[in-house]
Amino acid sequence: MRIAAGIEYDGSRYGGWQAQSHDPNTLQARVQEALSRIANHPVEVVCGGRTDAGVHASGQVIHFDTGAVRPMHAWVMGGNSHLPPDIALRWARPVADDFHARFSARRRAYRYVILNRPYRPALLSRRVCFDYRPLDAERMAAAAQPLLGEHDFSSYRAVACQARSPVRTLYRLDVQRQGELILLDIEANGFLHHMVRNIAGVLMAIGAGERPVEWSREVLESRDRSAGGVTAQPWGLYLVRIDYPPEFGIPPLPPPALVW
Repeated sequence: MRIAAGIEYDGSRYGGWQAQSHDPNTLQARVQEALSRIANHPVEVVCGGRTDAGVHASGQVIHFDTGAVRPMHAWVMGGNSHLPPDIALRWARPVADDFHARFSARRRAYRYVILNRPYRPALLSRRVCFDYRPLDAERMAAAAQPLLGEHDFSSYRAVACQARSPVRTLYRLDVQRQGELILLDIEANGFLHHMVRNIAGVLMAIGAGERPVEWSREVLESRDRSAGGVTAQPWGLYLVRIDYPPEFGIPPLPPPALVW
C-alpha cells in the first residue's frame, strides 16, 4: 500500500529535510524512524519539497510504501507519539501506486516572513527573518512584478544548484505589510535551490532603498548569480502548500496560525 501524509515542522534545529550519512539530525531521518516503528519494518519516505536547514513547513507532503495494515489515524497519532514536539503529522490517507509526492506535484507555495523593526526578536528569533532597515513594501511589490511568468532564474539560484534547467514559471509573488511583518507569498511550478531566499534578498535590498526598483529585472536578465546580492536567512521561509491533480485526493489544508 502507498500512503500519503501531510507534515508540519519547525526546521530551525535540523540539518534540512534530506537524510545525510554525516548528519543524523534531519527531518527525513526523524520521520522515517517514527513511521518505521508504527509499520514494524523500515520505512523510506519521499517528500514533495526538500527544505534546507532552518526552513519550516506547514504543508509538506510525503509518501511511503508499506505492507503493514493500520488505520489511517494510527499512522498519524502513532507517528506523532514517536516524533519530537517540533515535527507533527497532520493527516494520512491511502493513494494510488502512481502517486509520487515530488513528481506528481503541479505547484508549490512558500511564504517568507520578515520582521521589520529596529530591535531583534527573542520569541521569534528562528521563525522570522529579522531586518532592522525600514523596508518599503510597496517598492518591494513593484519590484516583484517582472519576476512573474516563465523565466530563466539562473541569477536567483544557488551556485551549487543541481537542477538541470533554470527555467521556472512563477504564478504568484505578492508582498504585503501587516504591522511589523512583511509577508512574501510565492507560488511556482517548481523552485531552484535557494530561489525564494535569493528573491527575498533582492526585494529586501530594494525595499531598503539600497537598489532601484528595476534591479530585480536587471538581476533576472543577467542570468548571473553574482549579480543577485545576499541570500536571505532561512528562518523566515515556510513551505505552505503543494498542489496535486484532484484525482489523488490530497487535502488542501489551511496553514497553521503561526505562519501568519
